[in-house]
Amino acid sequence: MSQQPQQKFDYQLFSRVIALAKPYKGIFATAGILAVVLAPLSTLRPYLIKVMVDDYIFNYDVAGMTRIAVLIGILLMLNVILQYAFIYSTSWLGQSVIKDLRVSVFNHITSLKLKYFDKTPIGTSTTRTINDIETINTVFSQGVITILADLLTLFAVLAIMFYTSWKLTLVCLVTMPFLIIATYIFKEKVKASYQVVRTQISKMNAYLQERITGMRIVQIFNQEQSEMEKFKVINQAYTQANLNAILYYAVFFPVVEIISAAALGLMVWYGAKGVIGGDVTLGALIAFPIFLSMLFRPMRMLADKFNTLQMGLVAADRVFGVLDNDQQIENKGTIQPTNLKGDLAFENVDFAYIDEEYVLKNLSFKVNAGETLAIVGSTGSGKTTIINILNRFYEINGGKILIDEVNIKDYELLALRRRTAVVLQDVFLFSGSVLENINLRDNTITREQVIEAAKMIGAHEFIMKLPGGYDYEVMERGATLSMGQRQLISFVRALVFDPDILILDEATSSIDPETESVIQYAIETLIEKRTSIIIAHRLSTIRHATNIMVLDKGQIKELGPHEELLKLEDGHYKELYDMQFVEHV
Repeated sequence: MSQQPQQKFDYQLFSRVIALAKPYKGIFATAGILAVVLAPLSTLRPYLIKVMVDDYIFNYDVAGMTRIAVLIGILLMLNVILQYAFIYSTSWLGQSVIKDLRVSVFNHITSLKLKYFDKTPIGTSTTRTINDIETINTVFSQGVITILADLLTLFAVLAIMFYTSWKLTLVCLVTMPFLIIATYIFKEKVKASYQVVRTQISKMNAYLQERITGMRIVQIFNQEQSEMEKFKVINQAYTQANLNAILYYAVFFPVVEIISAAALGLMVWYGAKGVIGGDVTLGALIAFPIFLSMLFRPMRMLADKFNTLQMGLVAADRVFGVLDNDQQIENKGTIQPTNLKGDLAFENVDFAYIDEEYVLKNLSFKVNAGETLAIVGSTGSGKTTIINILNRFYEINGGKILIDEVNIKDYELLALRRRTAVVLQDVFLFSGSVLENINLRDNTITREQVIEAAKMIGAHEFIMKLPGGYDYEVMERGATLSMGQRQLISFVRALVFDPDILILDEATSSIDPETESVIQYAIETLIEKRTSIIIAHRLSTIRHATNIMVLDKGQIKELGPHEELLKLEDGHYKELYDMQFVEHV
């Protein structure tokens, strides 16, 4: 997604944007027809005024003058109605297109590998999904069709001006080269400034998203002033970019007014002489100021609308950059099991987040259905990585992972993840009720099922103490709940989806001792009769696991039951256990 300015009009990109309107080709065609009809219709009024003056007023034909006045009134009303229909249809078209595009972009983003989110700030993705897509709306509501309408109006006005008085028209066009030069300079300057504006707003969104999300850290370390100074710099750059664009508008429009006034002055000077000399009719002299206004107004707006179109294309290029991102998990599997037995095997698995920097190296182990495997090891040993590749959030570099003796790539991705549940250390709760945070608004999961799962876990009592119980509104990220309460909700969430394989990623590491017994009961309930993988720092929570695997730099150092590992002299697990036991004592 390049941030570099586009030097030339990208017709391929333009055609791709227009193709977005294909589902609405009827309304697109209607807007185009209205543009064609409005162009000559709007030019008839000043011509009819010229006819009224020359043919009826000076001939004292009151009846004819009345007919022309009624005709002008009818044309005016028709023009107003058609103009309303044109503006509404183009705006409706733009909103319909970006509504569909938002859905496409959101669906695509949710299907991307986690590697994309590792490298892309949340604020940037937000800008692409909201600001940039909204800018694409202007391609339809203020861009291509309205530019066509203005161009048709220009040609229609010029044609009728030449028909009315070619001499007056040529005099009026004397100032046209100056207007064309001013318009071109304005267009180029505003295009460059708007591209800077788009870049700066993306930077601001990314900065604000990150700082607001991490506000607790900012305040804990008293960095409010420091972050404010950084924000001032970003804010100033964004403000300056907007001011630069405003400056060009502030210069361009007065320049156009001067050129327009000069054209009007020349027209009046020459036209007055023409009326006296008999070369120009008085009706033409009266109608031409209206013609001039109709000529200069679209010319003044054309540069701005063309810039709007260009900025819409710049935004479209960035949005298409997201849609064209092929960092998606390959989903060619066809097996959609309603249940899994739960046999799990890693066979010579290699994995690296970056190039050849392998986190897992030739890793092999097996977990039988219904067994619990606990994984321990130092930070960076690859514990969480096992979870990420088991759920296919990342693709492995070598080897294979089997579930029920079937390669996980042969399972349909959503079906595979549906049968696997993960409880993370950092529980994420959405804005919404407790119930919605448990069933994730899945209509197939009833309130009764949620309550039954909460009772099994031991969370029902604390939930019912909340104001509103299961309808209690959880603030963003669960800010109003304790760590233990959030963790219990995540356990209920895992249980209610009834997974066949359960993964707990350090789910007890941040729990206070008083809550640990409740959490431990919840864990025992969850892992019962399920294949489970538990990653834990607290060895007291995993001593009953079927097997314990000690990882070190992506390789297995020890693997076996708790009692057997303790018997190993100078063993890694025994060392870790003794350290925690001594600390506890």
